[in-house]
Amino acid sequence: MYLTIQETAEYLSLPEPVIEKLILQKRIRAVHDGEQYLINRDQFDIYLQQLEKYRQLVEEWLNEPLPEDPDIKDED
Repeated sequence: MYLTIQETAEYLSLPEPVIEKLILQKRIRAVHDGEQYLINRDQFDIYLQQLEKYRQLVEEWLNEPLPEDPDIKDED
């Protein structure tokens, strides 16, 4: 499925000028049909899946309780 720059910006939650800049830098692959750029949506799916996995790993790491320090002496 092909998206316009506006649809891609909404899909990625980025401003349209950023998407245009990435296209001109050839960091996003796009096809120009004479009027507008068309961007294949599938190129972002793997990236978004990896990003979600990374977020889950970071969340698990942050929620992991700290182990007790064996060197702590009881001062009572």
